[in-house]
Amino acid sequence: MINSMTGYGDAEGQLDGVTYIVEIKGVNNRYFKPRIKLPEPVAFLEEDLYELLKNHLARGTIDFILRLKNISADMLFSINESALKSYLTKLSDVASSKQINCPIDVGGLLNLPGVLEPVSPDEDKAQKVKELVLNISMTAIEKVKQMRQAEGAELQADLLKNCEAIKSSLEKIKSRKDVVVQEYHEKLKHRVEELTAGARLKLDENVIAREVAIFADRSDISEEIARLESHLKQLEQSCKSDGQAGRKLDFLAQEMLRESNTIASKASDVEIAHCVVDIKCCIDRLKEQVQNVE
Repeated sequence: MINSMTGYGDAEGQLDGVTYIVEIKGVNNRYFKPRIKLPEPVAFLEEDLYELLKNHLARGTIDFILRLKNISADMLFSINESALKSYLTKLSDVASSKQINCPIDVGGLLNLPGVLEPVSPDEDKAQKVKELVLNISMTAIEKVKQMRQAEGAELQADLLKNCEAIKSSLEKIKSRKDVVVQEYHEKLKHRVEELTAGARLKLDENVIAREVAIFADRSDISEEIARLESHLKQLEQSCKSDGQAGRKLDFLAQEMLRESNTIASKASDVEIAHCVVDIKCCIDRLKEQVQNVE
């Protein structure tokens, strides 16, 4: 069973009165591309979360967002009193020496470098936070995977439906390819008879047979049909197998398009050309859907 790359999941948990909320969104991408947004107090978890996402979501752009609710100010930052006093002293000295009479905005001083510092939790608190965040993240990941599986089932049904349509068109081509050579033989023979009738000449039948043989060899599409059928079989097997089949399906769709183009260029027949157009339309739909497969 294939999986889609589109999915959504969320979860939350509490620790010491603080609510931790995880939200994960996944969309299609050729590679694994995580975008992790964490508040400063839990920024130390980025590497662990990266590994967790990588182990469970093989492909796609993954937006991971962690928010904190009911968090107190002393958990977010601390004030470096030494740095703040130093700024105040220097500003007071400048004001006195230049006889500047203006109030000092202490709130504005908080934006100066080194005054506000992020708070790092102690080892015990950090371990508890890590366990909680990883647990609720795993819960959210499971929701994403469930949604991906559900959409993957829909994708698989559509892919297999297009495969059946391609098979139907291929059967028409297979039944037509031998008739094309026979029709060419009859048409060539009739044309030669028309051209030589007035001159009362008779063309050697071996010459016509040789010309037909050359045409048959040049327009033979048996190998292309066999390869296209093989690609179809592999694509169906990949859809029904477990694992991440997206890249393989994309490659097979490209190869199927290449074989169908070769059939169109070699087969000099209107009916076959119409069948190839139908096949290429189905392959385009395959290629579009495959871009969403994990």
